[in-house]
Amino acid sequence: MNISKRNYRAWGRRSSGLERRQQSTWFFVSATGESLSVKVRIYKTSEPGYRVLIRRILARRGGRQGDIEQRVNEIIRTVQQQGDRAVLRYTQEFDRRRVTRATMEVTADEIDQAVAKVPAKDLGTLRLAAKRIAAFHRRQLQKSWHYRDSLGMVLGQRITPLERVGVYVPGGKASYPSTVLMNVMPAKVAGVKQIIMTSPIAEDADIILVAAKVAGVDRIFRVGGAQAIAALAFGTASIPKVDKIVGPGNIFVATAKRLVFGEVNIDSIAGPSEILLLADDSADPAHVAADMLSQAEHDELAAALCITPSMSAATKIQRTLEEQLRRAPRHSITMKSLENYGAIIVTADLTEAVRIANQIAPEHLELLVRQPEKWALEIRNAGAIFIGPYSAPPLGDYLAGPNHVLPTGGSARFFSPLGTYDFLKRTTVIHAEKRALRALAPKIIQLARLEGLDNHARAVEARFVKEG
Repeated sequence: MNISKRNYRAWGRRSSGLERRQQSTWFFVSATGESLSVKVRIYKTSEPGYRVLIRRILARRGGRQGDIEQRVNEIIRTVQQQGDRAVLRYTQEFDRRRVTRATMEVTADEIDQAVAKVPAKDLGTLRLAAKRIAAFHRRQLQKSWHYRDSLGMVLGQRITPLERVGVYVPGGKASYPSTVLMNVMPAKVAGVKQIIMTSPIAEDADIILVAAKVAGVDRIFRVGGAQAIAALAFGTASIPKVDKIVGPGNIFVATAKRLVFGEVNIDSIAGPSEILLLADDSADPAHVAADMLSQAEHDELAAALCITPSMSAATKIQRTLEEQLRRAPRHSITMKSLENYGAIIVTADLTEAVRIANQIAPEHLELLVRQPEKWALEIRNAGAIFIGPYSAPPLGDYLAGPNHVLPTGGSARFFSPLGTYDFLKRTTVIHAEKRALRALAPKIIQLARLEGLDNHARAVEARFVKEG
């Protein structure tokens, strides 16, 4: 049930005897008398409930749904075989929108009309965000390099941008112009020649078109879902084949990206949002609660955790969460997220808190502790680290400059945020003169024959056969 201000009668709180110190329950009574409740529990790491919570959070991250994968495979194969015809049919079926070959691509006039409709204040904010994102990502640019070794060989690495990139932008319940900027600007800074955007663009999504214009998207197609990913991967008469696909989406989009990997490159498989705050008794409970709610409102599967060595801080944060939740919009989503994946964890000390944080490897990690810079050096696994009370996560979401496309689901152990480097490829360069090959030939031949690859050895020997 979707909870809004129009359909509630009462908010209340109830506690259960033995659990009163550890657990608050917020409940909502709808106009029909239906009671909905959410629990944000306090766990000590020594308690069994803590281990159950961690297992539940980790379990939400993975798993492949066979029926969805089978359906997405069918969509991909059909688009590969039938091209535009399949894309248009699936768009009608899934998005309930009739799009033709003539209307599939957004025209320059439509983009100009959207720009004219958007208030100057909003346009200015988009331009400021784009400028800051570009400034940060320019510092990530890699350069080609080479050196000459002692044998006279020139060895190096050539850096070149990808030719064409596809950017997927979700549609649905909300518009995300920041997603456009964060996915497109690094590609533009890297020097990608052509950027193709696909999105199930709503009729009133002017802000998305304007963000695409500001970011420098070259072509926009009003199609979404797995069919859009398949079209970008294999190409159709209308939608060009790309070298890489980036951008978030629902489970059908994520599954399609995984299945087309190899035909094209992809950024990563995005999972539900997550935030983990390390807080001690110096943290303002209002800041902690607000930041937990800011991620919980994303998705029913979002995880919002606070880890603290202070039981006193934990109970204050719990109480403040209750107060802020009463005023929070998107109640249904937020409450479901907090009930299943929200918690306050009490540790023996900050060292234990950091160890747990590195184990979880969250998307967003926030340090609201004394000496936050010192503790930040202990964090090894996180998508982004927010240091101190004024480094609020929305700063990173919108205007700081670093990318808000971050590794989720524990993949911060081995993945990085989206960056300019994701749109650059590296090519090895080897230029050897005769004397260099002659000097290394005996060892090359030895290694080749150790591996049983005689023709590898002969390919080197052939260069010197006349000398023999």
